[in-house]
Amino acid sequence: MTTVEITKDNLDSTISDNDIVLLDFWAEWCGPCRQFGPVFEQASADNPDLVFGKVDTEAQPELGATFNVMSIPTLMIFREQVLLFSQPGSLPAPVLTDLIEKVRALDMSEVHAEIAKQQAAAEAAG
Repeated sequence: MTTVEITKDNLDSTISDNDIVLLDFWAEWCGPCRQFGPVFEQASADNPDLVFGKVDTEAQPELGATFNVMSIPTLMIFREQVLLFSQPGSLPAPVLTDLIEKVRALDMSEVHAEIAKQQAAAEAAG
């Protein structure tokens, strides 16, 4: 699958309608972003069942602000609408491949149970 351009208009539906979504926050002028771009594109080609989205921080500054992106490139990975990974910097291809495998292998019932436990504790604390 090719990467999709993510905007404020399609962000929510992209995350809610797909199991695993990887977002690359980038800008044209950013050297490390240009370095990471082909790695991200190749991972997209190698994983056609996943959604790979690119967020141009120049064209969509509100999305960068929403996710508190402080430097680019920043990679975020969502699974079942849960943000599992967020890290600035360019990743080498083997690291991105390993990360995708780890996200696929996660037991999301355990993740959702932990989130519910934390939310209940936060509510009890006030």
